[in-house]
Amino acid sequence: MENAKGKVLKYGDNVDTDVIIPARYLNSSDPAELALHCMEDIDKDFSKRMNKGDIIVATKNFGCGSSREHAPIAIKASGISCVIAETFARIFYRNAINIGLPIIECAEASREIEDGDEVEIDFNTGLIKDLTKGTSYQGQAFPEFMQKLIASGGLVNYINNNN
Repeated sequence: MENAKGKVLKYGDNVDTDVIIPARYLNSSDPAELALHCMEDIDKDFSKRMNKGDIIVATKNFGCGSSREHAPIAIKASGISCVIAETFARIFYRNAINIGLPIIECAEASREIEDGDEVEIDFNTGLIKDLTKGTSYQGQAFPEFMQKLIASGGLVNYINNNN
């Protein structure tokens, strides 16, 4: 997997799937359409503020709420390269891996990295560098198999490309 590098968009605890992609847009399964509305109920300027490759940092329980796969799809399609949080809701964690969205758990990074910081992540080691502050954090690296799933663009692509 390639490293990720981007500007941080910072959020707090319990960012649920209803604010990641509001229910009123669930009638679409088009990733590009979902991306247009990603995070709009928690950050109305999200689509204007973010650039391809940027990184979401949140604190505890990111992705809680409904088990909709639309949430990580919207984040990935918007151009976000990774989500860092202290903890993730388990179903969101699994859905993110299934669709190929890199996510990393790291309590210290989730508390100390601030909105607008430039961050670089080494997915092979889990090392998170806050280039703005000159600090580093050790996140949980993905096992090799999960890295292959993410690099393939998710579980379905991985299976299709390896059979």
